[in-house]
Amino acid sequence: MSTFRYFQDVQTRYGDLDAQGHLNNSRYLTFIEQARLNYAIQLGLWDGADFLDLPFIVADVHVAYLAPVELNCVVRVWARATRLGHKSLNFEYRLEDAQHGKLYATADIVMVAYDYREKRSIPIPESWREKIASFEGISPEAVK
Repeated sequence: MSTFRYFQDVQTRYGDLDAQGHLNNSRYLTFIEQARLNYAIQLGLWDGADFLDLPFIVADVHVAYLAPVELNCVVRVWARATRLGHKSLNFEYRLEDAQHGKLYATADIVMVAYDYREKRSIPIPESWREKIASFEGISPEAVK
């Protein structure tokens, strides 16, 4: 998988900044989360109505901060699924300037398919697997 097929633009706001006038490190994850939620909605994995039906929970996060983001920047958050396991999947992210393409950060996040009502991990449903594989342009059999 060599290309990103999904992105979400996010406008930085004054409240997103730290005392040095840069995007606070925690906000990178907030921007990533917004992209991930919209990715799930776009693919039909979640309808956006009930958060208990949100199919993923974060298990592991790695962020490389490469350049500071300042006030009024529009950050383009690219997202893609890179691996589908039995119960977990990996996402890769690129955060860059939406106008000039300057790379601000990269991230790798492991998500687990999760049933919030039962409070347990679950196998990735076949419908999710097929939708993600189809969107990302990969075979669902190749990523089980």
